[in-house]
Amino acid sequence: MGEEVIISNKQVILKHYVTGYPKESDMELKNSTIKLNVPEGSNVVILKNLYLSCDPYMRGRMKKIEGSYIESFIPGSPITGFGVAKVLESGDSNF
Repeated sequence: MGEEVIISNKQVILKHYVTGYPKESDMELKNSTIKLNVPEGSNVVILKNLYLSCDPYMRGRMKKIEGSYIESFIPGSPITGFGVAKVLESGDSNF
């Protein structure tokens, strides 16, 4: 524990709200590299995503919708979703 982990991070960024079907030009792929570590005595967990979901409901979140039970994605921010991850480093004995 306490080792520095260098992570290559990819994010799909929504450029603007979408009308109609989403196009590749509505999104941008950003790559970055960051250094992470688990501080000694913490319960921090560093994960590596192996699989990410791409669900039909995400299309609706790319539009500007108000008053919905689910929020719209925010232009300029990463598109969020669920996935399956592998624990790379952990300060929590449960993981």
